[in-house]
Amino acid sequence: MKPSSVLIIGSGPIVIGQGCEFDYSGVQALKALRAMGVRTILVNSNPATIMTDPEFADKTYIIPLVPEAVEDVIKRERPEALLPTLGGQTALNLAMALAEMGVLETYKVRLIGARIEAIRTAESREMFREAMRSIGLEVPKSFVVKNMDEAHRAIEELGFPVCLRPSFTLGGSGGEMAFSADEFDDLIARALFESPVHEVLVEQSLLNYKEFELEVVRDRKDNCVIVCSIENVDPMGVHTGDSITVAPQQTLTDKEYQKMRDSAIAVMRAIGVDTGGANIQFAVDPKTGKQFVIEMNPRVSRSSALASKATGYPIAKVATLLALGHTLDEIKNDITKMTTAAFEPALDYVAVKVPYFAFERFQGARQVLSTQMRSVGEAMALGRCFGSALEKALRSLETDGAGLGSLFFERILPTAQTGVEREEMIAKVFGLLSTPNPKRIFAVADALRLGVREEEVARVSGYDPFFVREIAGQVEVEREIFLRGVGGLTRECVHRAKRAGFSDKKIALLLGVREEEVRDIRGRFGIHPVYNSVDTCAGEFEALTPYFYSTYEGESESRVAETKKVVIIGSGPNRIGQGIEFDYCCVHGVMQAKEMGCEVVMINCNPETVSTDYDMV
Repeated sequence: MKPSSVLIIGSGPIVIGQGCEFDYSGVQALKALRAMGVRTILVNSNPATIMTDPEFADKTYIIPLVPEAVEDVIKRERPEALLPTLGGQTALNLAMALAEMGVLETYKVRLIGARIEAIRTAESREMFREAMRSIGLEVPKSFVVKNMDEAHRAIEELGFPVCLRPSFTLGGSGGEMAFSADEFDDLIARALFESPVHEVLVEQSLLNYKEFELEVVRDRKDNCVIVCSIENVDPMGVHTGDSITVAPQQTLTDKEYQKMRDSAIAVMRAIGVDTGGANIQFAVDPKTGKQFVIEMNPRVSRSSALASKATGYPIAKVATLLALGHTLDEIKNDITKMTTAAFEPALDYVAVKVPYFAFERFQGARQVLSTQMRSVGEAMALGRCFGSALEKALRSLETDGAGLGSLFFERILPTAQTGVEREEMIAKVFGLLSTPNPKRIFAVADALRLGVREEEVARVSGYDPFFVREIAGQVEVEREIFLRGVGGLTRECVHRAKRAGFSDKKIALLLGVREEEVRDIRGRFGIHPVYNSVDTCAGEFEALTPYFYSTYEGESESRVAETKKVVIIGSGPNRIGQGIEFDYCCVHGVMQAKEMGCEVVMINCNPETVSTDYDMV
């Protein structure tokens, strides 16, 4: 039965591992609930969020996100239901605390979207491991430990290296790879401290295995939809928030992917996520194809926001309606107006997400990545192939504008070198390839520019050979431009570079000319971008929402109306000193411009934001 009033818990302050994606999710949920006539009560402690604006919830409380404060709101407002799956780990942990304190039972508040048992099973490493084994799914060999003695016994069985995964934590907080006994005691002590239940999974190392995520939604009639598959370019050992990721997945065979889909649906049923969405992570042995279930988030996550923007499928909105009791076939697709949420999205493009790091703000910080998240933001780009989307996404970080540039070479490709210089450069590049770090993707490209074989680059970096081949393709386009020079450029050569995602600045660096000259050359050749739509159906149905990405292939699907227009430029990836408050400003700018009768063009590359939602403009 649909509740008449729902309490939503926000995610609180922006921290590493929990950013403005939960503001996006909360806004979607509040709009969906209001459209269904449900009274909404919001609690959050972050005043910079859009969801805390008075027009979104019927009642908004900006209070500390602690059980006692939320209990006071429940006592005052008497909501019929609590929806805890939209506020990240903070909301889940708070819902668990309220249930264990008896608050929900005392005030007769139903938990919707995820049952307490489902949250507990998914978040407890031990219970999740046993649940997976009970349905015949492989999990890495591991031991759940709660003190130092148990941790030492686990190491005797597993040996080094091991992965430490604390329970009920955010962004892998306290998680690390331990490679030796010298560092193990300090790392396990910290992991036990970070877990609110003082429980850590000590897991056999799956370093260099491939990592995948599936975004899944399920309704009360047991209909399941795989909204999006996401593949990490970086192998296991790097937190998914710190890895470059691509959607849809690129390297699984159809048989492997279908097996992973079946496993994900089995996980949803076993854990008991009956009405809502979840994120499920897998590891795959690149040699044998053997699959392991790593973990599950029984809620809307950072990856859910990425998947929503990559596909046009509004996971948070759908999950909210499912929590109210709707089924997938009852929820209309806003983009096509002809299909329903029961249709799995089909993509005729590739989405690439790249993380934004702020190591330069912390002098002396080790720029080494592990299972604990360190990035502070991210950028997403869409393209017709992996290479073009990667170039655009890297440019969106606003570091130098060259996209997949070089760490060492002023003109991207190496000029004349002695044999000794080349060997010294390769040694530097291999040092970056062999260690997880923010510059590894550039080191892969530089190794290929120096003539290192693709197989060797894949072996040292741990990247799947597919991604190395794709980057090698980008390097080949670079080399063609470099060797031709300005005088030898043809229309086909420039068009190929633009289809590969090269910016005018990158082409200018390769040619040794000014960016304006490249723009003039491109204009003479008649090479201009077109805009294709994100439609959830790979062009099968007409898209009725204006949600576009740029490309240099085909005809433009954007129709320009003869109306007064305003362009609003977003703030890009979150970073220290520039966060959610600027998305707040963008959204209010959009709303005001629309009120004044203007058509609004919103330009942004941050998939976590409300401003990039397809129904905002």
